Amino acid sequence: MTSLTVALLFVAAQMISGAVQDVLTREESAPQARERVFAVSVRSAELETVTPYLEAFGEVQSRRRLELRAALGGRVVGLAEDFEDGGVVTTGEVLVELDPADAQSALDRAKSDLLDAQFEERDAERSLLLAQDELNSAEAQAELRGRALQRQQDLQTRGVGAAASVEEAELAKAAAQQAVLARRIALAQAESRVDQATTLLSRARIALEAAERDLDDMTIRARFGGTLTDVTLVEGRLVSANEKLAELVDPNALEVAFRVSTAQYVRLLDAAGDLIDAPVTISLEVTGTDLTAQGRISRDSGSAGEGQTGRLIYARLDEASGFKPGDFVTVTVQEQPLDNVVLLPSSVLDAVGTVLVLDENDRLEALPVQLIRRQGDEVLLRGEGLVGREVVIGRTPLLGSGVRVRPLRIDDSAEAVPDMVELSVEQRARLVAQVEASTRMPKDVKERVLGQLSEAKVPAALVQRLENRAGG
Repeated sequence: MTSLTVALLFVAAQMISGAVQDVLTREESAPQARERVFAVSVRSAELETVTPYLEAFGEVQSRRRLELRAALGGRVVGLAEDFEDGGVVTTGEVLVELDPADAQSALDRAKSDLLDAQFEERDAERSLLLAQDELNSAEAQAELRGRALQRQQDLQTRGVGAAASVEEAELAKAAAQQAVLARRIALAQAESRVDQATTLLSRARIALEAAERDLDDMTIRARFGGTLTDVTLVEGRLVSANEKLAELVDPNALEVAFRVSTAQYVRLLDAAGDLIDAPVTISLEVTGTDLTAQGRISRDSGSAGEGQTGRLIYARLDEASGFKPGDFVTVTVQEQPLDNVVLLPSSVLDAVGTVLVLDENDRLEALPVQLIRRQGDEVLLRGEGLVGREVVIGRTPLLGSGVRVRPLRIDDSAEAVPDMVELSVEQRARLVAQVEASTRMPKDVKERVLGQLSEAKVPAALVQRLENRAGG
C-alpha cells in the first residue's frame, strides 16, 4: 500500500508539473474576432411619376356675406320669428320692421308737392300759349300799322297827302312795334316759367322716390337664403342710422383661405405664371369621425398682407356639408406631377443628404442624393447611380458605410412596407435559442416573443431587433 501511494503521488506530481510547464510555454494569441452582421430592410429604387401634395392650415369662410344695417333710425316694431343667432331665413323674407309713421308722413308730403308741381306745370303751359297768342296779335297790328304808313307815304308822294298824317302813321307803327317787343318779353317769361315748372316737377318726383325708398327701408328683407349670425337686436329697441343689426351668411357658398410659403406658392404656378386650379381637400378632425370636403383653387390674395409672409390662397368648396364659417381645417393641395423621381420612406435619408445602398458583397455604401420633396413619412429623391440600387430602410446609428448586412428585401410592387417576413428553419431555431437563453427578458415578454417566432411569418422589426442584439 505504501509503494502504491508513493507511485500515485509521483504520477500526480508529474501531471501538475507538465501542466505548469504547458501554461508557461504556451504563446498568448487573441481569439479570432467575428464580424457582426446586421439584418436590414431594403427596397429597390425605381423611377416613377409622383403627384406630390402640400399641407397647410386654413379657415373656412363664406363667399356671400351680408351685413344687415338700418338705413334710417327708428323704433323696432316687428321681428321675424327666425331672427336669432343661427336662424335660417329664405330669400325675400321680412326680417326687421321699423316704425314707418315718420316715413309715411314724408311720403304723403312728397305726393302733395308732386301735385303742386304738376299744377304749376299745367298753368305755365297755358300761360305760354296765351303769351304766344298775344305776340301773334301784336305782330298783326304792327303789320297793319306798317301798311297804313306806306299808304300815307304814297299819298304824300302823289301830292294829295298831308305830312301830319304821315307822322301820325309813323308814331302808330312805332307803338305797335313796341307792343310786339313787350309781348316777346312776356313770351320769354312764360317759357322760363315752363322750364321752372318742369324742374320743380322733377324735384318733386325725386323727393317722392326718396320718400318711397325711405319707407321701403323701414322694412329689412333677406336678399338671399342663409343663416343669421351676430344678432344684436330685440323688439322695441331704438336703432340709429347705419347701425349693424345682424349678419347673413350663405352656408352653401363656402371657401377656404390658407397661407403657404413663397416656395410652395411657386410650385402652384404654371408655365405662364398663373395659379393653377389644383384640387383641394379639407378635413376637420372631430370625435369619432372626420369631416372632409373637396374643392379647387380659385384665386390668391393681391398682397402678402401687413406683417405676414408667404401667400394667401382661396379655394372654392363643393358640397361642404357639416362645415361652418370659422372652422379651422387642414388643407391638402395636389401639386403638379413630378417625373423621374424615386419615392422612398423618409427613414432612408440622413442629415447630410445620403442614403445607404447595398453593393455586390452585401456591404453598405453611402450614396449622395438630392431631396426633391418631403411627403409626410416619405421623400422624393433623385441621385446619380440611385436607380436600381437597393436602399436601406430604417437607418440606425449602428449602420454605416462598409458594414456587412443581411438584407430583408421588400417587394416593390407592394403598396406599403410589409411588416412580416418568413424565416428559414436554421434562423428560426437560432432566434428561439437566443430568446430562451436570455436572462434579462421578462417571462411574459419571452412567452410572447416565442409565440410570435412560432408563427409562419414573423414581424420584421422583431427579427431585426433580436439579430442586432446578437450581432447577426
